[in-house]
Formats: sequence, structure tokens, C-alpha cells
Amino acid sequence: MKQYIEALKYCFENGSDVESRAGKVRKNFGFQMRFDLQNGFPAMTTKKLAWKSVVSELLWFLEGSDDERRLAEILYEDKIENLRDKKTIWTQNANSNYWKDKAKFEGDVGRIYGVQWRDFNGVDQVKNLIKGIKSDPNGRRHILSAWNPAELHLMSLPPCHAFSQFYVSKNKISCQLYQRSCDMFLGVPFNIASYSLFLHLLAVECSLEVGEFILTLGDYHIYHEHFEAVKEQISREPKDLPNLAFNKKNIFDYSLRDFTLENYDPHPTIKAKMNI
Repeated sequence: MKQYIEALKYCFENGSDVESRAGKVRKNFGFQMRFDLQNGFPAMTTKKLAWKSVVSELLWFLEGSDDERRLAEILYEDKIENLRDKKTIWTQNANSNYWKDKAKFEGDVGRIYGVQWRDFNGVDQVKNLIKGIKSDPNGRRHILSAWNPAELHLMSLPPCHAFSQFYVSKNKISCQLYQRSCDMFLGVPFNIASYSLFLHLLAVECSLEVGEFILTLGDYHIYHEHFEAVKEQISREPKDLPNLAFNKKNIFDYSLRDFTLENYDPHPTIKAKMNI
């Protein structure tokens, strides 16, 4: 994860300080990281990754759900009636001032990532993606997009990780993600792990090996209130990457218990507030 630390440090030392929609940030534009998934799973080691949150959110996306309370069910492995006070990483968005008057039910987050993945103007992009990779692995149209301009007003949060392309070579599948808005301290480590996990699932589904996960950052930024946390993280030495182990199933049939990070020994958690 040294590439991530380099990007974080560069933004902190060279970024421009501006006011943003969600608070003061130090920002920069344009950076690329490449992770060879054959060399280990790119889980953050300079602080503890919220692994169960990563897995549960991806499974929730794959369901195509618009219900934050359904995410709680996946994360806590319990029925919704028992989870009244349990929060997820989407709870704030579901209850934000911007969205609460638009929400159609408790937990409604609108037509966000997973909804677009499974129903982009009537198109199931995930099924089409798998079909395309299997039938034409050398194709250049293996695309997954969460950015639907016609429905941005129907989302509690417009997509940050907006557009990804998949590429097959020498029996390995790789993914390049374009992320338009990148919260360097909280969001980016989470997104690296999420799409790397997704790539592993696609590889199994398409009878391929994993290749690279490539992350291209657009507007990458650090919130001023995260400065002390960033200083702490930069000071820590990255450790060896863990390995991903999981029960291989149909891509739509996984549960939280199917996944394990082996030999994951990160530095302690560094807490910080999420800005929305």
C-alpha cells in the first residue's frame, strides 16, 4: 500500500486549500495507483480496514438494493426488526438534510451504485459484464458505470467511484476504476479493497485469474479535520499485505461469512469523522 501513502503524502504536502460542499479540503487532481492482486490483497495496513463493511457493501451493491436497512441486515447478519439502532456507512447519507425530504421510506438511499449496476435504465450491467467477458474476453466494451446523469437527482449521493473498465490478458482479468471524488483518508482505502474484492469475484465467475486493480483518482482531497489523522498514518510503516480466502460461489450468492483476510496484521484504527 505504499502507493496509497505516497498519494496521501503528496496531497497533504502539495495540495491547494479550498472550501468544498462538505467542508475545507486540501486537494489535487489526477493520480494513478496500480495493485497487482497476485502479490496479496491491498487492504490498508497503516490503519485497520473496516473489512466487514467493505464486504457487506459490495454484496449489497450486487443485490441492486436501494435500502440502507438491507445493508444493515447483511453487515450484522440479523433481521431488520432487531437492528433499529445499528448504523452502517450509509446511515448518514440516508438521513442527510439534502435527502431526507426526498426519501420514499426509512433507509431509502435512492438510485445509487448497486441500483445502477443492476438496473441502468433497464439494463443489468453486472450480468451483461459477465456475459461479455465470457463470450468476448478480448473486447473493449467491458464497462460498469454508476454515473447516470438522468438519475443523479434521485440519489442520496452521486457516485464517487463512477466508472470502471475490465480487461482480460493471459487469462487474467484486471480493472481500472475512475473515481471522480476521492476522500483520501476514509474513502480511498475502502474503495481499493472493495473493487479488488469485486475483481476476485469476477475472476471466479469467469474462470480467470486476478490481474491488476488500477485506480485513477480525479479530485483527490483531504478534509482539514483529518489532518492530524493523516500525519499519524503517514508516520507509520506499511506492513505485508494479507491474502484473501473465500468460498467460491455464484457471484450473487455470497454472504459475509464466505470471506476471510488471512495474515492481516494492521496498525491500530485511526478514527475520523465522515463528511457527506
